[in-house]
Amino acid sequence: MRNFTLFVLCIIFATSCKIKLEKNNRNKAFLVDNVNPFIGTGGHGHTYPGATVPFGMLQISPDNGVSNWDWCSGYHYSDSIISGFSHLHLSGTGIGDLADILIMPINKKVDLTTKGTTRDLLPYKSVYSHLNEKSKPGYYQVYLKDPKINVELTASQRTAFHKYTYAESDRQSVVIDLGFAINWDKALKTAITIEDKYTISGYRYSTGWAKNQKVFFVAKFSKAISESTVTADKKIVSGNKAEGENTAVQLFFDTEKSDELYVKVALSSVSTENAKDNLDPESSDFETAKSKSAAVWNDALSKITVETPVDSLKTIFYTALYHAQLAPVTYNDKNGQFRKENDEISTAKNYTAYSTLSLWDTFRAENPLLTLLAPGKTSDMVNSMLAYYDTKKILPVWTLYANETNTMTGYHSIPVIADAYLKGIKGFDAEKAFQAMKTTMMQDERGLNLYKQFGYIPYNLLDESVTITLEYAYDDWCVAQMAKALGKNEDYQFFIKRSKAYQYLFDPATGFMRGKSEDGKSWNEPFDPKHSNHREHTDYTEGNAWQHSWFVPQNVEDFISLHGSNEIFTKRLEQLFTESSEITGSNVSADISGLIGQYAHGNEPSHHIAYMFNKAHEPWRTQYWVHHILDTQYNTTPNGLSGNEDCGQMSAWYVFSSLGFYPMNPASGEYEIGSPIFEKAALHLQGGKSFIIEAENVSNKNFYIQSATLNGIPFNKTFITHQQILQGGILHFVMGAAPNKNWGSKGKK
Repeated sequence: MRNFTLFVLCIIFATSCKIKLEKNNRNKAFLVDNVNPFIGTGGHGHTYPGATVPFGMLQISPDNGVSNWDWCSGYHYSDSIISGFSHLHLSGTGIGDLADILIMPINKKVDLTTKGTTRDLLPYKSVYSHLNEKSKPGYYQVYLKDPKINVELTASQRTAFHKYTYAESDRQSVVIDLGFAINWDKALKTAITIEDKYTISGYRYSTGWAKNQKVFFVAKFSKAISESTVTADKKIVSGNKAEGENTAVQLFFDTEKSDELYVKVALSSVSTENAKDNLDPESSDFETAKSKSAAVWNDALSKITVETPVDSLKTIFYTALYHAQLAPVTYNDKNGQFRKENDEISTAKNYTAYSTLSLWDTFRAENPLLTLLAPGKTSDMVNSMLAYYDTKKILPVWTLYANETNTMTGYHSIPVIADAYLKGIKGFDAEKAFQAMKTTMMQDERGLNLYKQFGYIPYNLLDESVTITLEYAYDDWCVAQMAKALGKNEDYQFFIKRSKAYQYLFDPATGFMRGKSEDGKSWNEPFDPKHSNHREHTDYTEGNAWQHSWFVPQNVEDFISLHGSNEIFTKRLEQLFTESSEITGSNVSADISGLIGQYAHGNEPSHHIAYMFNKAHEPWRTQYWVHHILDTQYNTTPNGLSGNEDCGQMSAWYVFSSLGFYPMNPASGEYEIGSPIFEKAALHLQGGKSFIIEAENVSNKNFYIQSATLNGIPFNKTFITHQQILQGGILHFVMGAAPNKNWGSKGKK
């Protein structure tokens, strides 16, 4: 009887283990199932739906072939034509580039010598329907109606995998067009070589947003090439090689064995030999790569788990978490080598080199999110910036394929480095990093000469003077914090003093930051706080005075005192959200989107503003407006982002804010409390610890914090520190439908 009982208990135990294992597997799969990569592919989101892995080197995705602002990623949901599938894409930027190494499967011989400047003249384009299109993390599928070919794409860290299924007995062919270009991009010099029956290689040099972009590639096919037509500059050439500004090739394959054709593609910024080295081994196949890609994404998404009965919230959240891990992208080859803008070949030793650093956007929330989720990658990104500094003797602004685009204002590699160091992230040379920060802010480029001379940038000497001054002041504050941490008191005193440059531009009569003349007295007149003039003859970058007058995250208390009192400050801040949404001017910036009053959630300068009520001791206003933004500016449709995704920033705002806290001052090591929307959320941190946020009674109506405890102890602060989160524990909120004006109202202690 005893043995029988033991036998039964063993069965029960084994069964329970199996159930638990299956449940865990289902949970992981469920996270991937919640992601909808089509969110942001409509409207002004500028995201792509194709296949990649977290921070992957390649982004294999469809290109519609249209050169227009809303096609910056190569794809827009409103379209119905595909021109091909290229291997490099930008996620949610406002400038279009890349779309390198285009491949398109077809079923007939086409004339590649046709000259044309629009996609209408492309002989290999095809109609498609969203009804026969699917996208999941690491996988994309579409049916091309014209050639009747089903296309499936997946990717690993450095290899793209294509699977083409042709109609039975159809001719199996592929076009590779290295002259294909959209938006800012233009091919300068390209080359194709048919190396053997299964392999082609080549390169594509181009200019655009990245002025010196060199991409080398290799493509291996599962079937032997039976016939080929090679062209150079729209002329057929003999032999297996072609070189010119525009080269292309059409390849034909044997159709007897199967209707499927597989292609593997790898790239390199250095050489075709490195591209071959980057190519996954012969043993790797499409289905294996697809499964591995899904598993990698499962792991990446499982760093945060949320519980809510509202499925749409899960979809928005996990899609945001997905988008927040697309960029920056791996840039160095498997052997560590990568090309710099000056054509120097460098080697990343003991770190991964990253490119696509959209720092004006991502320093606000995307990079702080990565300090929680991927601190190792954060140190790699800092090392990537320092490698750039080694060459330029200045830190990067916005790098694409190792090229400095100098796009946007400020030097926001500085807060990213300061944030990493102050949060205890290791793996980079702190002294070198500080010298890079200091040297950058003491040089004379991009208006810093004026900033040093006047203490601010006069509007009559440089456009966008207000935005640039405010952002340099913040960068100075970050340098000061780094100096203080390293015991450099003289540097600390210098930069902390200069970080108050915002005081020069505040107009107490209007409550706005305004352009000031070099005489130190005269304001830029006439003044209309709603006026926008996109990137020229303006005091504000991609916005107006309403949106840009609040960027003093480093010293909100002093900023409030400039207004005169908490009451005046909160009245003006509340008016930002309730003012009419009229934007005046004949050249209004398209980036001003997602308007709530004059608050523009579709562009980054607004992202911290709703959290500033906390510093004025009225946190219930932060809770109201954060909830309102979460509720109105994100949804599950292709138009689900209210502005450019900008390499993860728009999504990182959602990830943080939906959890209930946000890095209002990104390099402070503190997060302002907002309004959590999930019943329970858990951050699974390195070292095995978890930080759990519970929101008792939370609902779409119950978004006000009534009370809170941290690890069982009453918690009445409107902020929580990075170190408190890293220690793990439980932050428990009780939520209600009416504001509790006593909770957190006494401000920071």
